[in-house]
Amino acid sequence: MAEALEAPFDRPDAGFNDLPGWTWVGTYGGHYLQADRLGAFEHGFFTRQWQGRGPAELAGYLSAGISVHRPQQIHSARVLEASQAVGEPWPEADGLVSDGGGQSLWVCGADCTPVLIADPRSGRVAAAHAGWRGVAGRILPAAIARLAAAGSDPADLLVALGPSVSGANYQVERPVSLEVAAALRSHGTQNAAALQELIACGALLADPDPHRDRLDLRSAIVRQLDHEGVPPGSIAVCPLCTVAHPVLFHSWRRDQVKAVQWSGIVSQG
Repeated sequence: MAEALEAPFDRPDAGFNDLPGWTWVGTYGGHYLQADRLGAFEHGFFTRQWQGRGPAELAGYLSAGISVHRPQQIHSARVLEASQAVGEPWPEADGLVSDGGGQSLWVCGADCTPVLIADPRSGRVAAAHAGWRGVAGRILPAAIARLAAAGSDPADLLVALGPSVSGANYQVERPVSLEVAAALRSHGTQNAAALQELIACGALLADPDPHRDRLDLRSAIVRQLDHEGVPPGSIAVCPLCTVAHPVLFHSWRRDQVKAVQWSGIVSQG
């Protein structure tokens, strides 16, 4: 059903088609992006070209005969087991962890970071919608804790961070930066010293307004995962920015329109 294509988009944008560690997959329905690091797992980061097609349809492009699980996202740090999200009304949460084989887990976004996690030893997976509130609320440590409770070792996990707003295009107020900085570690503190770790990992960029920052959430997520025991070398970070590529991605920051793209991963076993 799916075939990897080297250059599915005939556009001259630097870095648009040439994404080391990432592969565009072509199907009869369109193209979606995969992280090579998660290549053993059926998964995909879909684009705005799939507008109007939700998880129930998109799941068929990843695999046949799988169940579909998704939350009603509320910008929270709540993580549920997939079996708790089996149909409408979808439960309120922003993360799912598989508790069976053949489950497709889905999250959506339009600037926030979609995060897909896989355990190659057990076949377990997780999916999370990680905006600044989710990162500040430690949604990813919560997902990892659920995987660990089922027997996964954080050191074995493979993680892919999909397309989202880049630091250069993400202006936030200083209190937001402080909340994210405090959440990098468990029992963190909200103070100016906490910002130094954000700066050290490249997540905090200067802004002309002294009361605001440019925040690279993906860099902050990588540092947070490192503290949870996930090796940085096991994390793939997509360089594409949702704001900068209007042909490919919806962006709330750019358009102020409620529209999303979906990301999903299928559990094994």
